[in-house]
Amino acid sequence: MTYLGEDIPKLGFGLMRLPKTDRNNDTSIDIEQVKDMVDIFMNAGFTYFDTAFGYHGGFSEVAAKEAIVARYPRESFQLATKMPASSARSAEAAHAMFYTSLERSGAGYFDYYLMHNMGGTRTALFEKYGIWDFVSEQKEKGLIKHFGFSFHDKAEPLEALLKAHPEAEFVQLQINYADWESPVVEARKCYEVARAFNKPIIIMEPVRGGSLATLPTSVADVFKAADSAASLPSWALRFAASKEGIITTLSGMSTPEQVHENVALMRDFKPLTAEEHQVITKAQEALEALPNIACTACKYCLEECIEGIQIPSILSTLNTYLKYENLEGARRGYGFATMRVKASACTECGACERVCPQQIAIIDELKRSVELLENS
Repeated sequence: MTYLGEDIPKLGFGLMRLPKTDRNNDTSIDIEQVKDMVDIFMNAGFTYFDTAFGYHGGFSEVAAKEAIVARYPRESFQLATKMPASSARSAEAAHAMFYTSLERSGAGYFDYYLMHNMGGTRTALFEKYGIWDFVSEQKEKGLIKHFGFSFHDKAEPLEALLKAHPEAEFVQLQINYADWESPVVEARKCYEVARAFNKPIIIMEPVRGGSLATLPTSVADVFKAADSAASLPSWALRFAASKEGIITTLSGMSTPEQVHENVALMRDFKPLTAEEHQVITKAQEALEALPNIACTACKYCLEECIEGIQIPSILSTLNTYLKYENLEGARRGYGFATMRVKASACTECGACERVCPQQIAIIDELKRSVELLENS
């Protein structure tokens, strides 16, 4: 039995971390280099591109127009973008995002359109703004070929969402071997829920924002002992792409060299063998042995925090730095987790610490996150 997107090559190009002419200006995309990267990707037989309304301050969609839409026949590639309706102040503003994306990209239609970043309190705003009906109407008009959603939450709310909206044609999930058994991300459980509902999956963050490309020595040595010639990112990509029922695996590539490496790996893709899965298991065990904040994301602290600080998500991003020394990735995650309330809003009332089953010194950890991730 075939499924939506089964025929799409299993490497997708994420247009989230494009090369820049000015490293301090997120909108200064090096469009000529992006064109070179797109050409490498397309010439190798890969066709799926993923962007979003807010990537690079909106200029990612403009780059998609200049590097892809204006240079290749429209039927030769798939273009996906996303609507972050939870950041809009009204239904009209959310709907306008769709039309802005169409104009910026010049795509004419989107092959895959996603309601962006569902989960937590954000999901309710898509209902409030009537986004489900809106995207269905755009599909009827031919402006969307297929629609679904990207999701950042646990398996239980994912199951509830899929029960409420069987019209969703696919889901986009964060899946990588580091988060596979994570109590915060619940990657395995979310994957299993999507499979139970027969929803094809687009995989995001297979290399965990770059963290799995530069691993601590104790973890890297596990992979080197198994295959000294294989790169660390290749293990992460193959783990994700070996899953059944996926549309594609997104890689946020920033250089032509990264594109060359990924297409070489995925052009003649071979799923992980049983022996290689054992190597992944050893690497997961090595990761678990590293120092980290022992948050299980039980969310008891959230029920007590009068400021609404997303404590488990903040502690998770702090772990990204502590485990992988990936400061850039941790700062990105912190920005995402604190879109509404910063960790610096903590009043040190201590209510969160009184209910924490793991007895985490939450106030101190929030202070550390402010110092490392907010004020740096």
